[in-house]
Amino acid sequence: MIALILGLTFFCVLAFAVGLLSIVKIEEPPTLKILADEFPKEEKKSNKFSFLTSLAFFNMPLCVGALGERLRKDLALARIPISPEVFLLIKEILIAGLLFFTYPMSDPENRGLWLLMTIGLGYYLPEFWLKGQIQKIKNSIVRHLPDTIDLLSLCVNAGLDFLLALKWVIEKSIPSILILELQQVLQEVNLGKPRRDALTDFANKYQLPDLSTFTRALVQADRMGTSVADALNIISEDMRISRYRRGEQVALKAPLKMLFPLLFCIFPVVGILVAGPVLLQFMQGNTFSKLAGG
Repeated sequence: MIALILGLTFFCVLAFAVGLLSIVKIEEPPTLKILADEFPKEEKKSNKFSFLTSLAFFNMPLCVGALGERLRKDLALARIPISPEVFLLIKEILIAGLLFFTYPMSDPENRGLWLLMTIGLGYYLPEFWLKGQIQKIKNSIVRHLPDTIDLLSLCVNAGLDFLLALKWVIEKSIPSILILELQQVLQEVNLGKPRRDALTDFANKYQLPDLSTFTRALVQADRMGTSVADALNIISEDMRISRYRRGEQVALKAPLKMLFPLLFCIFPVVGILVAGPVLLQFMQGNTFSKLAGG
């Protein structure tokens, strides 16, 4: 009986903690780096899959057509330093591992269905992970874009040229995905690429509505010869409104996200705390004795 009570207490505490962690989410606001003597450079990522490169040569015929182009584009967006051949090899290794570990548990009568499910799971799990990495990078760009535009607007209104303002923001900001991409845009412009082409390629790379609006306004101001400061002021105001609306959407989704921890983590704890003593009395027979007048 004591072991049962201790187990229920441990379950209550664990479920309550999981419920709180699933509701609370802390997001750090973007900050500025006060002292910076040079451009923030992206740290070189060590290729952890270099030993697989020599083993992935037989996947080269599979990565010649549209599949290879899609994987190459997705891996570049996710900033994963591997080739499509290595990514396909990782899928094949995962499929082989799942087949090896799940074979003893498979039913001989449904061996074909088990084989199809295992191959599908091993093939699509890396795809889901890759899509998640891309979405994480896009969310980071959308989150940092309004503050970056505000800084650009302040610099341009202070009298700096757009490229000088972009250089100042890159120098003073803490490195992020957006800052690294803007640094690449600045380097392309310094090497002779037209500014409108560099901004358009940057927007086409990620296909984000806010980023497309930002680059389209700058390209339009460059073509028409209008003031970049006015365009940045308008974009900054629009980005603030968009961020406010996104905040409202997140707030409206909060009750639905809280429903799962409430139903499966918090309500069972409340039920155990309320019904636990009554259940123990029924198990010990004290309730029936009290009703009988004993």
